[in-house]
Amino acid sequence: MKILLFGKNGQVGWELQRSLAPLGHVIALDRDGLTPQQAAQLPAWQGLPPLEHPLCGDLTDLAGLARTVHAVRPQVVVNAAAYTAVDRAETEPELARRINADAPGMLAQAAHEVGAWLVHYSTDYVFNGSGHTPWQEGDATGPLNVYGQTKLEGEQRILQAGRQHLIFRTSWVYGARGGNFAKTMLRLARERERLTVVDDQFGAPTGAELIADVTAHAIRHVWQTGQGQGTYHLAASGETTWHGYALFVIQQARRLQPDAAWQVQSIDPVPTSAFPTPARRPHNSRLSTALLQATFGLHLPAWQQGVGRLLTALLD
Repeated sequence: MKILLFGKNGQVGWELQRSLAPLGHVIALDRDGLTPQQAAQLPAWQGLPPLEHPLCGDLTDLAGLARTVHAVRPQVVVNAAAYTAVDRAETEPELARRINADAPGMLAQAAHEVGAWLVHYSTDYVFNGSGHTPWQEGDATGPLNVYGQTKLEGEQRILQAGRQHLIFRTSWVYGARGGNFAKTMLRLARERERLTVVDDQFGAPTGAELIADVTAHAIRHVWQTGQGQGTYHLAASGETTWHGYALFVIQQARRLQPDAAWQVQSIDPVPTSAFPTPARRPHNSRLSTALLQATFGLHLPAWQQGVGRLLTALLD
C-alpha cells in the first residue's frame, strides 16, 4: 500500500508517520513539499516514482495538490494539515476556507480520480456546542465560528467529490510534539500561586498518538474489506472540563516530581466569559464514539490514560 500524507509535521501528522509505516510506503509532505531532486535522494522503500514536477504539500496550492496526487498515485491520501488558528480565522476567513474547505475538496476529487481512499480530520466545532449529550455523527450541525464553518464546508466538499473516504471528527487534541494545554499548565504552575481555568466547557482531551493509531486500524479495515466509509467521532473516553483537566495535570505533576519548585496553591474555576476571545467556543464538545468503536472493533481508552502517559514522558 502506498500512502500520501499531508501535514507531516503537525501533532497528528507526526504520529501518523509512525502508525502508518507498518501498512506500507508512506510519502510524507510538509508545506514545502519535495523537489524532484529531493525525492530522488529518498530511500527506495519510500516507494516514490521518478518525478518530473515537485510534490506540493501547500494546501493553498490547489492545482499543486491535484498534480501531486496524480504523480504519486497512492492507494490512500491522508490529510493531517489544516488551518487551526481558531481566533485568527475570524479575520482570515478566506485563507481558512482555502485550507479547510477548498483543499480537502480538491484532495477528495483527485483521490477519486486515481482510485484512492481519502482520510481527513474534522472537529467538534462543526456543532453549536449546546446541551449536555455527546454529539452523534448524524446530529444537526451549527458552527459558532469561522473555523468551525470552514471545517464543516471541508466535510461537505469531500462528500460531494469522493466516494471512498473516512472523516474523523476529533476534539481537544494534544500531542507530545509542540505546545499543548498540559505543558502550559506545568509552566504556569511553576510561575504562579493562583491559576484560573474555564470550567463550563466539556470534552475529552484526545492524544495525537491515539488518533494516529485508530486511523491506521481504520485504514487497514477499509482496505481489506472495502467497507466502513463514512464520518466518525474519534475522542478518548470520558469527559472533563478545562478546569478538571488542569487539576489532573497538576496532581500528576506533583506525584511525578514531588520535590519540584511548584508555586501553584490554588486552581480556581471560572466561566468562559472570564476569557473573551474573538471566536466563540462551544460549551459541549462531548463526542459519542459508539459508531467508531462498533464499526472497527475498537476500545477507546479513558482520557486520563493518554494524558498520564504524556506527563510521564515530560516529567519522569
